[in-house]
Amino acid sequence: MKRLRLRLALAATFLIFGLQARAQNFDAAGSSEYLVKAGFIYNFAKLVEWPAATFTSPGEPIVIGVLGSDSFATTLERVVDGKKIELRPFTVKRLKSAKDSKDCACHMLFIASAESPHSDEVLQLLKGTSVLTIAETPGFSKQGGIINFVLEDSKVRFEVNVDAAKHAGLNISSRLLSLAKIVQTNVTAR
Repeated sequence: MKRLRLRLALAATFLIFGLQARAQNFDAAGSSEYLVKAGFIYNFAKLVEWPAATFTSPGEPIVIGVLGSDSFATTLERVVDGKKIELRPFTVKRLKSAKDSKDCACHMLFIASAESPHSDEVLQLLKGTSVLTIAETPGFSKQGGIINFVLEDSKVRFEVNVDAAKHAGLNISSRLLSLAKIVQTNVTAR
């Protein structure tokens, strides 16, 4: 019964944050597409397990880096403001260049479409780390990124590269995987 309630709550959360929301082009800071993606990112943090050595203390924040979109960073800050996962609050860092991704000490990294030409560079810089990489670029998950947002029928969906996640040492919940399009690439370069 408890498991059923958890599944229903999880399903409701994903529905609220966007499986049924239409991605429309409003002002970027208030765009429904950005709100949906920010909601997904918050939920991804709840459904991904990092290696034990990733966090040095129980209250250490989950750091989300945003490369290429200050307006998305602002939206994401609003969505995660005051929220915690267990004892961990969120911190959003704005990154100016692909090189910043290596030094930001992020647990999650969102690469905006404006930075898509640099996504391969970012993936190479993060090689061997346990950073959950997230983008909105066609082919990102096949390129070795872990999660990629896609638009299908004006709705935000996502793909998960399970091989890249495994290679990064991340354990992605089967509940999250059940909602994703699974991409497997036998990633060895990341």
